Order: sequence, then structure tokens, then C-alpha cells
Amino acid sequence: MKEKIHPQFYSDAKVICACGNTFTTGSTKKVLKVEMCSKCHPFFTGEKKMLDTAGRVERFKRRYKAKETKE
Repeated sequence: MKEKIHPQFYSDAKVICACGNTFTTGSTKKVLKVEMCSKCHPFFTGEKKMLDTAGRVERFKRRYKAKETKE
């Protein structure tokens, strides 16, 4: 293994979620900001909610509607 080419590893990196949850993990960054964690993700909470990231749902609906009109 070569010396001095690996990034600094922080075993106590802080993860901050948009929902307000925080926890520690190992990472090459000291602070990580995430949009979803296990406390708010629908898979883990059992809730069914639509996650619209940057208009993906609307774009899909427009494509699907355009495809129906062509047929």
C-alpha cells in the first residue's frame, strides 16, 4: 500500500439528516448532511409517502401521458 495517498478517515463523523436526526459513523468527511435516514425513510417507517426529488414524479407523469396520447 502506498503511503500518503489515502484521505483522512474520521471514525466519529457526524451525520445530520433533514428530519433533525443525528448519529455518528465512520467517513472521510467530518460532517455529512443527508436528506433521508432510517428514522424518516418510508421503507423503515412503514409509511407510504411520495418522495419528489427535483420534479421526477411530474416528469414521469408527463412522459406517461404523452405515451398514452400517441397510441
